[in-house]
Amino acid sequence: MGSGNDGLTPIRDVADHFGLPLSTLHYWERRELVAPTRRAGQRWYDTEQLYRVALIKQWRTTGLIGVEHIAEMLGDGPGRREAVPELIAECERRRAELDEALDYLNRLHACR
Repeated sequence: MGSGNDGLTPIRDVADHFGLPLSTLHYWERRELVAPTRRAGQRWYDTEQLYRVALIKQWRTTGLIGVEHIAEMLGDGPGRREAVPELIAECERRRAELDEALDYLNRLHACR
């Protein structure tokens, strides 16, 4: 990913690297999930913000964690203490469902 001498990466490079539309990064900024630096009207991302983008993308890719929960988990408020255990339980429930589906498909595949 291209970055300037100051360690900042332009928004276009961030979007391309993570396979995200620019509108997604703009939306995440409006929701205060990321806070890029502004220079001459353009958004630039430092290393911390790049890590946040990677984390948010991973969470969103699962389809399990909504933007509201992500904001709670990235924030310092009391919502994090409640959101994380709930999401762990939901992930475990989903994993069990996927394991059952996979077992069924493997049995189906083995049948003649």
